[in-house]
Amino acid sequence: MNYCYINFILIFLISVTFMSEVSGQPNLIPLWPSNSDAVNTSKSEKTDPNRDILWIEHVQIPTIEVFLPVRRHSTGMALLVCPGGGYSGLAYDWEGTDIAKWLNTQGIAAFVLKYRLPRTTSEKDESTYALQDAQRALRLIRYHSNQWNINTDQVGVIGFSAGGHLASTLATQYDQKVFGSTEPVDALSARPDFVALIYPVITMNADFTHSGSRKNLIGPNPKKETIDLFSNELQVTHRTPPTFIVHSSDDKAVPVKNSLLFYEALRKANVSAEMHIYPEGGHGYSLAIGKGYLQNWTDRMADWLVSLQKRRP
Repeated sequence: MNYCYINFILIFLISVTFMSEVSGQPNLIPLWPSNSDAVNTSKSEKTDPNRDILWIEHVQIPTIEVFLPVRRHSTGMALLVCPGGGYSGLAYDWEGTDIAKWLNTQGIAAFVLKYRLPRTTSEKDESTYALQDAQRALRLIRYHSNQWNINTDQVGVIGFSAGGHLASTLATQYDQKVFGSTEPVDALSARPDFVALIYPVITMNADFTHSGSRKNLIGPNPKKETIDLFSNELQVTHRTPPTFIVHSSDDKAVPVKNSLLFYEALRKANVSAEMHIYPEGGHGYSLAIGKGYLQNWTDRMADWLVSLQKRRP
């Protein structure tokens, strides 16, 4: 082998190690200990090379990927980012890492959640797996807040499509006991301080839900109590965090009624809410780059986040 090439590889590896030591923080953090029941190493994750986005299925080891802004620009805010995918996969870069990078430009720390997906062929009830991962991720962000220059009372969640269902589930069921653990991190609150829902699945009501998300999450023939439990418009209380919502009227995949139901529930509970309904846009547009004034939804959200900071005591 060419010795120049070997030297190049060695220098590269040394430099990567050095940069990791300088940053002092791994970029990808497992949510659970390796011996936890939440970790499954019996199979491998799957990605689809035929898609023009990074699509992940069969998540075996749930993680958060850390994206931190330049410290000088940091606002102290943080957002857990939940990509969508109908609870069958994750649009990991499209509704995950791309969103995290945008949040960094706003001085906000971002953590992309790679959460477990239910398997409809399993005999176990896996409907709460994603919620377990979201609760744990929120707690981990608070647990490491000093390390990441984050204020513990400024940790929110943003979700897209089915990820919006997960985010709204976390917002309304943050204290549901879905996983037994005695670790110090699990003593912390999993309640988000604020929530952003982008073309979210909200309800499991068959008239308005996204049928694929419903079937993948709670099965083809769920009981009424299960339908109600995962219909998050029914779970809103005065303790639900302030919420920002974006949807399009022409969304054929997830009807805009989902957002309308959640907004109305928030108003009835006297929870601060801001909603933007666009006439066009369809579904699954992420940052909406090249989609006319729809791409300004991020500006509206940035304004909303600033308003939250101004309300702080």
